Amino acid sequence: MSEHILVEREQGLLTLRMNRPDKMNALTRAMYSRMAEVLDGANEDRSVRAVLITGSEECFTSGNDIADFLQEPPSGMDSPVFQFMRSLFDFSKPVVAAVSGPAVGIGTTLLLHCDLVYVSRDAKLKMPFVNLGLCPEFGSSLILPRLLGHAKASELLLLGESFTGEQAAAWGIANAALESGAATQAKALESARRFLELAPSALEVSKRLMRAPGREELRRVITEEGELFGQRLRSPEAVEALSAFMQRRKPDFSRFV
Repeated sequence: MSEHILVEREQGLLTLRMNRPDKMNALTRAMYSRMAEVLDGANEDRSVRAVLITGSEECFTSGNDIADFLQEPPSGMDSPVFQFMRSLFDFSKPVVAAVSGPAVGIGTTLLLHCDLVYVSRDAKLKMPFVNLGLCPEFGSSLILPRLLGHAKASELLLLGESFTGEQAAAWGIANAALESGAATQAKALESARRFLELAPSALEVSKRLMRAPGREELRRVITEEGELFGQRLRSPEAVEALSAFMQRRKPDFSRFV
């Protein structure tokens, strides 16, 4: 439900807070739709100068709510999850993220589209797409090999290996790793507030210039990933992997060899 996304306003700062603690902030279609709606509105609202995306001091998000995902899988680029991706990708103002605890799947890939990212040192980031019979999303298949090199990106995207907040900062995925969730929230809020003191048009122009190189290529990759992701969702491998996840067992891919 959309009440699982809390929208907070403080002068020119808008905060999107994922708030579904009983499900580790797992994201539903309604939550994606709400975040897309708020981002689109904030993009047009001149009183909004910056956005902060966060969860709680204990958990950012465990990624997609698998049961909700299976009930109505994304069927195209107009599906809620892709609406959210498009809204964040096209957002013209500074976006700051504060990450503590689990950041799974899109909980990690959305960070690649934020301007400043702060994580707790013990945050656990992971992109287990192949593990679920799926493929990378949200431009990660392009961004991560360029940022980290092919070998390290393969560990994260092909093997689905998890990594800590400290590693995320060392690799340039995050700006800094903080001691605790509380410290992470405080640092992200401090940085987001700094944007309120700067010239808004200068910020928007500077962000656009920084992101211009390769932007249309990245947009094409996100679209291609989305189409392939939808195909993969309907594949026997994904059905087995997602069923195994729901049944709390190890998937058996032996029959697909």
